[in-house]
Amino acid sequence: MVDIEAWLSERPEIESVFACVCDLNGQLRGKRLPVASARRLGPGGLRMPLSLMNVDIWGEDIENSGLVFETGDSDGVCEPTGRDPLDISWTSKPSGLVQYWMNDEHGRPFEGDPRRALAAVVERYRARGLTPVVAVELEFYLVDPTDTTPQPPRSPLSGKRLDSDGVLSLDELHHFDALLNDIYAACAIEGIPADAAISENGAGQFEINMMHVPDALRAADDAVHFKSLVRGIARQHGLAGSFMAKPYGFRAGSGMHVHFSLVDATGRNVFDDGGDAGTPVLGHAVAGLLATMQECALTFAPHENSYRRLRPGAHAPTTVAWGYENRTVSIRVPGGNPRARRIEHRVAGADANPYLVLASILGGALIGVEQELPPPEPITGNAYAQDLPQLPPDWASALDAFEDGPHIPHIFSRRLQRMLLECKRQELRRFSENVTDFEYHSYLEVV
Repeated sequence: MVDIEAWLSERPEIESVFACVCDLNGQLRGKRLPVASARRLGPGGLRMPLSLMNVDIWGEDIENSGLVFETGDSDGVCEPTGRDPLDISWTSKPSGLVQYWMNDEHGRPFEGDPRRALAAVVERYRARGLTPVVAVELEFYLVDPTDTTPQPPRSPLSGKRLDSDGVLSLDELHHFDALLNDIYAACAIEGIPADAAISENGAGQFEINMMHVPDALRAADDAVHFKSLVRGIARQHGLAGSFMAKPYGFRAGSGMHVHFSLVDATGRNVFDDGGDAGTPVLGHAVAGLLATMQECALTFAPHENSYRRLRPGAHAPTTVAWGYENRTVSIRVPGGNPRARRIEHRVAGADANPYLVLASILGGALIGVEQELPPPEPITGNAYAQDLPQLPPDWASALDAFEDGPHIPHIFSRRLQRMLLECKRQELRRFSENVTDFEYHSYLEVV
């Protein structure tokens, strides 16, 4: 159990603490507490509405949700996740953050909490004597926030606006060196294992990788807090940090690539057969990922904008396929030392909820392992140009697949499935009711 009192006693400079939970959209929501109030937080001492877990992307209640009026919008009991509080360095004064997950009034884990969903999948691995070892790669854009539409940032050194793609450009890394240094410093303070940073395909786009950790919940926590951290640090530098899947229609989208392996009780990687192919367990995991990919597309691409990224030839996968050292497929098995044999899942956008993404990936792989599903032949060459099963082409199709998918009840609780569908259908309705400027430009005085 986290001892907030002891943690605060070592940090007399902290004046406030943010107490938060993570909702279905991957947004941190909660309260700002003065230190005196935070010191009094004990087991069951913090309560927030259960409906907070299921608001739409604008923070609005879900219409006709059973969590609002039917229950009197009742509270849940916030339980610390067990992770130490985080030092937050980008607020106006030093502050702390404590993350919670939700129980109901009777102390039972709330099944609509996305972190609980991932924990349930991890527990099933534990029952089989297996531990997922996970690393997340997150791509993001730095954008100029002074206009209503995003623009590439100006270089802090030259003052010139970036106007071309700079994949793996050292110059671009040098130009934003001060901001990247602050991101790494904040990661170190928060205990986020940030590894390599690269300049990505888009103007002002970067990717920072996390190191592998034998704790999927920790990896998801780190991804959630990393996104918050990047946005906070970017604001300090007069920029905005965006994890939108496709902020520019003509530039590369931003993904959340997930690498994972499985180790047994002795620490042996059960994907490693000493060679390049990997073990039958790796094949079963791949088969499970392919079998569940279309059903889980909603968790990988949860927003209207997400589907602008999943286009052929756009450096994001569109097919339900796998291969060795092939970045045109959804499931890539990287080469290298067999002891590090792993699976890379390339479908999710940076806009997705890390808890739901990891639950979908690890849950799908586990179905393949449990049922010993055989994988199809790996794809060689350009997967975009081959006749292969496709990911759902749009948001509405993904919603239907998530609702009807036969594997979904083996990964997510019925409550979470229903909550996510209600949330996303409400968002879809609102998008369908809004006419864009481009539509006015194209049609208003023409048709």
